[in-house]
Order: sequence, then C-alpha cells, then structure tokens
Amino acid sequence: MQRPVSSLSLNPGVKVKLVSAGFQFTTDLLHVKPQQLSKEAALNQQEALEVLQAVRRADEGAASSSSTALELLQKEEEELRSIVTFSSQLDAALGGGAPVGRVTEVCGVPGVGKTQLCLQLAVDAQVPRCFGGVGGQVVYIDTEGSFLIQRVADLAAAAVNHCSLLVEDQEQRVAMETFTVESILSNMFVVRCHDYIELLAELHLMPGFLSDHPRVRLLVIDSVASPFRPLFDELLQRTRLLSGFAQQLLSMATSHDIAVVITNQMTTRVQGAQSQLVPALGDSWGHAATIRLLLQWEGPQRLAIIVKSPCHRVSTVRYTITSEGFRDAEQWSEPLSQSETGKQGV
Repeated sequence: MQRPVSSLSLNPGVKVKLVSAGFQFTTDLLHVKPQQLSKEAALNQQEALEVLQAVRRADEGAASSSSTALELLQKEEEELRSIVTFSSQLDAALGGGAPVGRVTEVCGVPGVGKTQLCLQLAVDAQVPRCFGGVGGQVVYIDTEGSFLIQRVADLAAAAVNHCSLLVEDQEQRVAMETFTVESILSNMFVVRCHDYIELLAELHLMPGFLSDHPRVRLLVIDSVASPFRPLFDELLQRTRLLSGFAQQLLSMATSHDIAVVITNQMTTRVQGAQSQLVPALGDSWGHAATIRLLLQWEGPQRLAIIVKSPCHRVSTVRYTITSEGFRDAEQWSEPLSQSETGKQGV
C-alpha cells in the first residue's frame, strides 16, 4: 500500500520540495540514493538523509502491521488504477494509462494531438469497471476554447462500439445498457476559463465539488500555459502562483483519488547560438507533474515520449489520431492529417 510523502514527519518545506520534484509516495523514494535525492529535490545532504530515514521507518512500520500480503496486494492494485488511452503501446509504456492519484503533463506543439488525447481520456475514464475501466465522471477545464462537443460525441460513439464488441458475460451486457454516448456526455462537467484568475478560482472551489461528486476520476486542464501567458514579464509572481497551483493539483490527485491530466505548450529556449523547443513555464514547473509526456512530430509520424516518471523508463511509442480517436499507429492506414487534426482541436 502506498503512503503519501505528505504524511511523513518532516519539515513542511522539505515535503513541498519532495512533492514538487515528483516524489508523491514513499515507494517513489525506496531506491533513491541521498545524492540523487539531494539533486532532484533541491535538498541539502542532511535533509536528504532525514527524508530517507523517515521513509525507511514508514516502510518498516508498514511491514510490521497485521495486514496479510494478500490484503496489501489488493489495496495496492486498487490504488494503482489507470485510465487507458486506447493506444495499447502507450498504455503499456505507462503501466496501464494515465494513473489515478497522480499528475500527468502532456506537452507538445500545436496540432500534434494534446487535446485529442485529453478528449480521449475524458471518454475512457467512463469505461465500466467490468471492461477494465474506472467507471468515473470527468471534470474538463478548457482554457483555450478547444473543447469541441461533436468531437467528444464521435469519440464516445467509438468507445461504446468498441466495448460492445467485447461483451462476454451478463455483467458486461448490463453495463452496456447505461454506457451510452448520452451517459458519457452527461457525466462530463465542462468549465471554460479565460484567464489565470478564473482558473485559480475554479481550482480553489474544486475540492468542494469533488467532495460532492465522489465519482469523478479525472480532472483535465487544457492548457495550463495559456492562462499564465500574460504574466510573462512578472516572473516572481508567475512562479509563486504556479508553485501553489502545482501543490493544489497534487493534493487533489491524492486526496480525492483522481487522475489529473494537464497540457502544456512548447517554447523556444536560446542558449548561445543554439535554440531548442522545451515545455513552457520554466524549469521550476517541470517538477509539478509526476509524469511528463512529450508529443512530437517525426516527419509525418506522431511520437509519444515518456521523458519523466518515477516509475517508468524513458520510452517512445508511435501513435495516430483517427476519426475514432487516439490509437496505435500500426493499426490504421488512414490517420487524420495535421491540418485535419487542427480543425478538431489540438
């Protein structure tokens, strides 16, 4: 069973640094060396040693509890649920999909498919448990006006059809009676935010909403960069607001048992005579998410790259976007073109 880092007996400032660096659970720290932890979480050597000692004490305490191995396994499996992407290769690389209880950031240039992946996850989060889904509701915060209801309806119809072809027993037949396009749309709460003030206000109200709607299993924010763009010249204010923003997302993911998926834009970083595309919002924001997924073009092909994760290796998979949604590249011969994808939201 996973124990949140926030529950450890540590200095609050140290816990903030750990969570910001992506270490949300004690299991994320079990095999980390002091030097590595000091570097990744911006801790001094003494603080890193104290953290690892606290983790060992918590691990020993868990091992000495009266729970059986089977009970521990069942609890861990319950906590490690994921929302599938409908790309089997990406799901395999992510250990099942976008994990519940963690924050996943999706970065990429316009037109590569960030919004398409978010819309797919918003549909897939409602797949019934008997089909391997989490059977939940969705909150979708749209900051760029890229949420297109007809596109969602198309993805929902494809998901319903896909599950209908998998029916094998009575439980699944019963589930299909309520897993419809209409039910998918009615279980998706959509919020439009026009600036960072509205976004921060919505996030402030979100814990209360989640308490009133315990079936919510996915929170999408598409995108996080757009609302904070006006603060480009106010670096200190933007950093402070984003730091608090990141802490709220991590807290909601763990305390309300939801998957949080956010999209981020790319920006150009100039170093000397060279320049490269990097995720927006700066290096400090890079610690906000547990998992960072980079979507990019390689010629006509789309690639999804896991560039940061405490529990998955760096890996690259090919994907495509079709009229039915986010899928494995090899399964489709007629993917939507870059221009067509742009029309349907990115």
